[in-house]
Amino acid sequence: MAERRSLRITTWNVNGIRNPFGYQPWRQDRSFAAMFEILEADIVVMQETKIQRKDLQDDMVLVPGWDVFFSLPKHKKGYSGVAIYTRNSVCAPIRAEEGITGVLTPPNSSTSFFNLPKDEQIGGYPALSQLSDCSLDAATLDSEGRCVILEFPAFVLIGVYCPANRDETRDEFRIGFLSALDARVRNLTAAGKRVFLTGDMNIIREEMDTAKAEEQARKHGITLEEYISTPARRLFNQLLIGGKVIGERDEGREAPVIWDICRGFHPTRKGMFTCWEQKINARPGNFGSRIDYVLCSIGCKDWFSDSNIQEGLMGSDHCPVYAIFKQKVEIEGEEVDIRDIMSAGMFKGGVRQREWSTKDLLPMSAKLIPEFDRRRSIRDMFSKKPPLPKGESSLERKSASHGQGGRQSVGRNIAREDGAEFRESSQTPTVEDASGAQTSADIDSQVTDSSVMTKTSSFSMDSQPISMPSPAKPKVKRSDENSLIARPQKRGKTASSSSSSKSTSTASKGQPGKGQSSLMGFFKPKTPQLDGASDSQSTIDHESDNLSVVASNPSTPAPSISDSVSINENDSPSQAFNLADQKSVIDPIVVKESWSKLLGKRIVPRCEHNEPCVSFVTKKPGVNCGRSFYMCPRPLGPSGQKEKNTQWRCGTFIWSSDWTGD
Repeated sequence: MAERRSLRITTWNVNGIRNPFGYQPWRQDRSFAAMFEILEADIVVMQETKIQRKDLQDDMVLVPGWDVFFSLPKHKKGYSGVAIYTRNSVCAPIRAEEGITGVLTPPNSSTSFFNLPKDEQIGGYPALSQLSDCSLDAATLDSEGRCVILEFPAFVLIGVYCPANRDETRDEFRIGFLSALDARVRNLTAAGKRVFLTGDMNIIREEMDTAKAEEQARKHGITLEEYISTPARRLFNQLLIGGKVIGERDEGREAPVIWDICRGFHPTRKGMFTCWEQKINARPGNFGSRIDYVLCSIGCKDWFSDSNIQEGLMGSDHCPVYAIFKQKVEIEGEEVDIRDIMSAGMFKGGVRQREWSTKDLLPMSAKLIPEFDRRRSIRDMFSKKPPLPKGESSLERKSASHGQGGRQSVGRNIAREDGAEFRESSQTPTVEDASGAQTSADIDSQVTDSSVMTKTSSFSMDSQPISMPSPAKPKVKRSDENSLIARPQKRGKTASSSSSSKSTSTASKGQPGKGQSSLMGFFKPKTPQLDGASDSQSTIDHESDNLSVVASNPSTPAPSISDSVSINENDSPSQAFNLADQKSVIDPIVVKESWSKLLGKRIVPRCEHNEPCVSFVTKKPGVNCGRSFYMCPRPLGPSGQKEKNTQWRCGTFIWSSDWTGD
């Protein structure tokens, strides 16, 4: 018997919910179910989905065996967004909410989460006094789709995407959101609930968690102590057990309540980064930062058997971070199977008691969105047959469908004189009875001359009439003449022009055109026009007119145009070529080299590693904006600077306009 896999929670900033599918190994299957199997996860928390409600599609929501909960931005397009996927066979949340403040409302309801009955809310909502330092209202803090909260019997899972430190205009929003998050976590812990906080916090915990602490401190003109004490970092460290807090703690944040699971398993590991800047290709040199976390309450810090980063999995500028639960966890002095407390009654003693059903769906589930409610996946549509109506047997249905299919498509074998045989399929059959009377299908085929002409020319390969034997098919019931509709023509073309062009092209196949009759004619000079040239030209025009007439009537044999057009192969050029008479001679080799220099690929310079440089374009505003330049193709090293005589990026820099290619 195979060993049971332990429960795993994975967090990943995907930088666009479909972004990973452009990388290996995700591009092989390009499905979310396959992605989750590769991650070996049972709960997947995604950040930066960058979609809106209207962008949701079947493959995102109707993932076989998975449920999903979204928090999407209310106003900004292609921005932020959080999603939590849960595996139905292992876990099922009992409550779900969107937002960190509780001011938002459940789907199809006007009542905020914090105004719901106590047994329907998760609780721990920030009080007004805890958000007094923030001038923004709660609705604004929750308007960008940054948080999804699920409650399991074991703990409250908070999946979050915190605002980044981009510029000073966002500082107030960032600190306000982090204050609301800190208050919510502390309130839930005070209420006796265990908390699992995970996601992209966009905060570097301390110097060990970044490769550019000194660079950032020097850039802003501050010391390392001041760097650690910036408002967002100080607030985060006051929440963490072992967080570096310089000076006295803030009021209301005297005690830490959250444990850093990944750092707990690797307390002294350096370079454990989860995010790298893509613009400078910093990932190969591991010049990055750790801003993605898996955190938990103090009471369940011993529930985990492993936690780590998956820096080898590509697909985003971040890498996944995971935590694996032990199969048996301790609650109030008793050992409990982790599966028993991840759903309501699905497991007992680690043994399944019932299967997941649609009754376990919560109002926040994306599967209950009207566009996806009661929808089936493509796999279910092919594996499950719809039930039969009352009073109808499977034999009757089979015979009815067979008869209907016979009316929709009828094949005819058409024999040619040379023994070849064609198979024609048409939606409207052409059937003749024994007396030769024409049925409704024949009327259909003769509504317009163009359809007749097209059908005749398509079967006529040698301009000979074709005899069509009557197929041994039963009579087809004559339909109403009002329902006979000609096949629509392409836009911009009339029926006559379409039929004439098709018939002309068909009839002219195999006929010699009005050009040279042999390859030699291409090299012969033009002969001087004689007195009888006009007569010859009129003869050619007359023959071409006859050819067009023959093309419209395939039954008439077409005369060969070569009979009226002849070229005397004994003709010679009127004057011999003399090299001495030419004023200048063009050397084809020189011409080829000059064109190659003009249109060929430019030779790029080489860096100090003797490798071809790569071209970039200056985007920084200034006098050089838009200018292209060459740099070393290698990535930056761990120092984040250009290095000489090392394996990392050297100091080669050449403006494209200064490079002559010598």
